[in-house]
Amino acid sequence: MLSKKTKYAIKALVILGKNLNEPPMQIARIAEEEHIPKKFLEQILLDLRNAGYLYSKKGAGGGYSLNKNPEDIFLVDILRITDGPIAMVPCASLKFYHKCDECHDEVTCGIRKAFIDVRDASLKVLGETSIANIIEREKTALNPGIV
Repeated sequence: MLSKKTKYAIKALVILGKNLNEPPMQIARIAEEEHIPKKFLEQILLDLRNAGYLYSKKGAGGGYSLNKNPEDIFLVDILRITDGPIAMVPCASLKFYHKCDECHDEVTCGIRKAFIDVRDASLKVLGETSIANIIEREKTALNPGIV
């Protein structure tokens, strides 16, 4: 299950992607439009900025804007920034691996093998889905008869 932090990060990136050619968007506006607690959003946007996905401008007319094209921001990267590992068990993680304490033999562990399959399937979808894809899916959902 996605954490609220990840869900809110994606929602913030989507609204910024929809307003790509507009002036930077203030935190208060993002929080209000997306129903995200402002203090929580501040921390999320700071994490995304520190990871290079957002640009922030201080002062009058300040706010946040995307620092990358929506086509180049993939869910897998956002999930790793906000939640860390994609894998559901530590022994199946590519970036955050560590051996499970209770495991006797990782090589023959059927649980590990099953969750490596889950990880790989998740990575495929998350690695192919960009913020631009989500924006397009929302447009399609709003106008199902228009291709």
